[in-house]
Amino acid sequence: MKHRENVTGIAARAAVWSARHRTLAILGWIAFVVGITILSGQLGTREATAGDQGHGESGRADRIVEQAGFPVQPAGEMVIVQGARREAAVADVTRTLKARAEVADVSDPLVSPDGASTLIPFTVKGDPETAKDRVQPLLDAIAGVQGRHPGLYVAEAGDASGDKLIGDSLDEGLNRLSMLSIPITLGILLVAFGAVVAALLPVGLAVTAVVGAVGLLAGASRLVPAVDTTMHVMLLVGLAVGVDYCLFYIRRERDERRQGADPHRALVIAAQTSGRSIWVSGLTVIVAMAGMFLTYDATFQSFAVGTILVVATAVLGSLTVLPALLSALGDRVDAIKLPGLYRRRSEGRVWNAVLRVVLAKPLLSAVVAVAALATLAAPMLDLRTKGEGLGDLSPKAPIVQAFTRINAAFPSETSPAEVVVQATTVRGPEFEAALAGFKRAAQATGRLREPIDVRVNPAGTVAVVSVGLPGDGSDRTSEQALETLRATVAPQAFGKLPGATVAVTGETASSVDFNRRLDASLPWVFGFVLGLAFLLLLVSFRSVVVAATGVVLNLLSVAAAYGMLVYVFQYGHFESLLDFRAAGGITNWMPLFLFIILFGLSMDYHVFVLSRIREGHDRGLSTRDAVARGIGGTAGVITSAAVVMVAVFALFATLPLISTKELGVGLAAAVLLDATIIRAVLLPAVMALLGEKNWWLPRWLGWLPQVAHEPPPVAAAGVGEERELVPAA
Repeated sequence: MKHRENVTGIAARAAVWSARHRTLAILGWIAFVVGITILSGQLGTREATAGDQGHGESGRADRIVEQAGFPVQPAGEMVIVQGARREAAVADVTRTLKARAEVADVSDPLVSPDGASTLIPFTVKGDPETAKDRVQPLLDAIAGVQGRHPGLYVAEAGDASGDKLIGDSLDEGLNRLSMLSIPITLGILLVAFGAVVAALLPVGLAVTAVVGAVGLLAGASRLVPAVDTTMHVMLLVGLAVGVDYCLFYIRRERDERRQGADPHRALVIAAQTSGRSIWVSGLTVIVAMAGMFLTYDATFQSFAVGTILVVATAVLGSLTVLPALLSALGDRVDAIKLPGLYRRRSEGRVWNAVLRVVLAKPLLSAVVAVAALATLAAPMLDLRTKGEGLGDLSPKAPIVQAFTRINAAFPSETSPAEVVVQATTVRGPEFEAALAGFKRAAQATGRLREPIDVRVNPAGTVAVVSVGLPGDGSDRTSEQALETLRATVAPQAFGKLPGATVAVTGETASSVDFNRRLDASLPWVFGFVLGLAFLLLLVSFRSVVVAATGVVLNLLSVAAAYGMLVYVFQYGHFESLLDFRAAGGITNWMPLFLFIILFGLSMDYHVFVLSRIREGHDRGLSTRDAVARGIGGTAGVITSAAVVMVAVFALFATLPLISTKELGVGLAAAVLLDATIIRAVLLPAVMALLGEKNWWLPRWLGWLPQVAHEPPPVAAAGVGEERELVPAA
């Protein structure tokens, strides 16, 4: 390919270079993905520890325990027996467990306060991290006890069985997701392009981008430790943006060829327009993801690193190897056409009809769209959050049912608080006196419960005192008891020991501290993401109004997604369809995470559509005509991109955890709204109402760089003449 004209911009320069050195670009991309994957396998990924993930007082307590050298605690399990005349069954359970080689210790049976339940705690031998692999024979043995006592309820739950349930359910769900996501995406692209080769390119690049980014995560985890769910989030985001970026690029290149541009000119135009949109969109998504660093939370920071890596890798591939492949294939991109699906034009007829109505009645259309979004967002005003637990799994699972019964009959056994006492010594009469005082004070509150157990590290400098909390561990009753423990009981009992540091941890304490950390970081995260997104749009489109409109429209789609989450998961609609049980709240990390992900992904469409509108305006069209041309010309590709995202995200709603269901439903609903009500109705209506005011820029901002949205027109025979593309021989 000869470089026949000057090009400007990173995307266009990268495309021209890749097209001229396409073998090097293609082999370089393959070498990068394969090499980084091999290197990451040798390096390994550093996992975040409990100490990395803690916040506030509970985080300090966890770090003290982590560094105190406690012997590894074996995984704890519990068997609950309910029903009248259950003594024989309790004895059968105890005898059965003691006979098993996998069991380390069986505790004495405990009777619930109402006398209706008996609990037999025991521990599993070996490493607690791998106990889930050894617990199935014990579950089978307890099922045998249940079979011998059909009139009673006998079931097991605990650390190992819970980990097994979550692991097995997630593995099954993720395997299903992996098997379905790529074929579904490919099927949608086959419909969108009507040609096999064109459909395969976006899928191939997206998959290799995810693989490459996962490899880079191993190195990045040395600076920011990774949590185990990061790769799942990377798959979700990477597949969505990788396919969309390629879809935008290929569609524009194909459209230019159909209008008569030669291969070089078509590629340059695609790079200068769609490539530039990819660059700006990717940068905006990365900025949004970087907002998660301001939470100072290990999980969010791991998500930030993972999503930034996968988006950056997808952008890199779209701007380098994709132009090289398009240059190498030429018109063979449209090879293996599918009868009835291959179309010469990509405009969406339905959306063009809607657009004509919107532009004819912009004020009415804007009012109707805002009213619809406000209705969907209204439940957001009642949004409440909750921590994650085993109850977030399917209520049909036997282990979940057992855990629910244990939690109701023995709440202090399932979610106790742990008072961590670090002192010069936690042995001897002084500590024993403090412990006795703690027990008396705990009983006097009426909020803290037995049993109160103590374990001491080998050095005798750290003691962990566990005490039961009422409630279910996440309700107001549990939180009030925790406040009493932290404010008065624990510090007054142990604070006078020589060199004492007293801190309270446990599931309830960790959840409370996590929520406080999120509440403190919310203004900073929102301000960072919204502010930098506004600045990026301002610089890209040289318009204060366009930048402000983009931010407001994205906030509307996020608010509508929040409202739908509350309606479904907090109020409990569609429980049987989605296989969950409403717990009166949304998973505590979900609102912030959804805001960041949705705001970033929404920019895909927004930047792409605005670029086409600004392109028409720069050619001399009126704002209304530019809107009609820009949105009408992108309707088909926006619909295809949205369908891909919705399909991928909806698959996450089939995973077993409520949090993954919330993530899938929230993202799918928001993208659907964003591509329909926001982009097809509200955006053109608002821009039509504002007219030339859309492009207002104060004089004092005149120093902002002028960014070309299309290469200068080139006179060429046949340009503008639409034609059928025939694959080259």
